Amino acid sequence: MRADLHTGLPENGIETLISLLKVATRIALPMRDSVADPEGLSVTELRILLALGGEGALGGRELANLMALQPMNVSRALATLAQMGLVEETSDPANRRRKPYQLSHAGRDKFTAMQPELHGVAEFVFGVLSASERKRIGQLLERLDQRLRSWEEPAAQKHVKRA
Repeated sequence: MRADLHTGLPENGIETLISLLKVATRIALPMRDSVADPEGLSVTELRILLALGGEGALGGRELANLMALQPMNVSRALATLAQMGLVEETSDPANRRRKPYQLSHAGRDKFTAMQPELHGVAEFVFGVLSASERKRIGQLLERLDQRLRSWEEPAAQKHVKRA
């Protein structure tokens, strides 16, 4: 296996990382066109609904970290979703300063109603794979997710904040 002269990493590691970034970016198009737009949601609002529907109650900072979004964008989307009656603030008895959000009853109904649209996107994306390939990619993505969850941001890290 050849290595990249600049990093010493196997070339396919970098190529695979770039391919994964491309796929993660491109999947937003069918999600926007087939799920967010028909439901009257922005892509950020959709992502928050999916996160709360899958993970349960989360605070704004947790959502921002989970989705790699600016906290201000998450805050705006949460405010819009709250105005729409789809999310509600809840309490955290273990940490009174934390203000998590959860799906409201209407939000759970919308989450459930979106399942056929989500299934359609999943069939489009994964329809080129066999059943065993679908199972394998699910396993691999789970392993990668676990690895990425262990990432610890350097304490003094300053992020560039531009549009």
